Amino acid sequence: MIQPVVFAQAPILVSYERNFLRAGLAEKDRILRDAATDEKAPEFIGALHEFALNFILQNLDILQHDTDFTALTITVIRGLRSSGRREAGDNLWQAFSRFQDTLIRVEALNTLAVLGAGNPKIAENLNQYLASQNNRFRVGISPEYPVLSACITALGAIGAESSFPALFSVMISGYPEALIREAAAALDAIPGNFRQYLIDVIRRNPPVEKFAAFTVASNNRKFTDAEQGETAVIALETGLDFFAGNRDDEAAAANMRCAAVRVLKDLRWTRAVSLVIKHFYRVQQDYSNGIASREQVVEAIACLGAMGSSEAAQVLALHLGFLNSRMERNGEFDNAVTLGVIQALGEIGDKIAFDYLFYISYLPYPEGIQTAAKEALNRLRW
Repeated sequence: MIQPVVFAQAPILVSYERNFLRAGLAEKDRILRDAATDEKAPEFIGALHEFALNFILQNLDILQHDTDFTALTITVIRGLRSSGRREAGDNLWQAFSRFQDTLIRVEALNTLAVLGAGNPKIAENLNQYLASQNNRFRVGISPEYPVLSACITALGAIGAESSFPALFSVMISGYPEALIREAAAALDAIPGNFRQYLIDVIRRNPPVEKFAAFTVASNNRKFTDAEQGETAVIALETGLDFFAGNRDDEAAAANMRCAAVRVLKDLRWTRAVSLVIKHFYRVQQDYSNGIASREQVVEAIACLGAMGSSEAAQVLALHLGFLNSRMERNGEFDNAVTLGVIQALGEIGDKIAFDYLFYISYLPYPEGIQTAAKEALNRLRW
């Protein structure tokens, strides 16, 4: 249903409206362009374009494939954008919904981006449209990418917190990278507690979405180091609490844990030491079962070293003792893991590691490990 429009009856506006109704399609376009150059245009131009939009909606079903009608529609939509005529927002949404022409739909969205600020109804309409496109894409239906891109940009410009779910869904639906970047930029542009939304996703949503939410959070430059650290702790804790028989879910949870550990290591977030220790044991178990990679084990060890605590040193020292006993028993060792433990113990500098590091000199480790052990011993604090 076309929204009723109440027009001001200023003589100059009435004159333009009368001329517009009497003219043919091509002439209507010229009348609007001429009106925009009138010295008194600021007083009436928005209302005139809204009047023209009402005409378009009334005749759309009959004329929408006429080239002059298309040109007129684009002029009207751009005119509404230039004048900032917010009152036309609902009718403009109708134009977007009913037109099939891609250019008109993109222009309508570009204008809604300007007119829709502070209008929760327009934001919700756009949210629903984007959510429906995401669902269609997941089942193999390709969207109109220019329209989808304009919708994402419009939601970022409107800035309603209600748009977080639909925009976030773009990032996990498998769209091309360019569109994902646009969604990330739109999310970043919306004022409000975006970090809390991401934390809620990390805590409540399926593992693939948890990991995606943490990835978005860790790449957000607006979050302070403190916010990044707190979010990483939540991601690590949530990942450690997650167990499932589904391999894809387990892989997503494990990837989130490892990503969180990298953040905590870079920040030297020592308050997370107990969680980092749990993660280390979990990765060790997964590595033994062929699930985790050697790189993930080395990252877990490096994060323990960055914790700089006696608790972390004790865990690493005991693990070095295990590695030494295996080397002594059958001559087997993993160079990357062993070096990682030695270097982490040297970084912490706790004297609890002395016996384990010193014992390396009695074992047939290669020169690189022997040298690393001596350097770590020199870094111990007494």
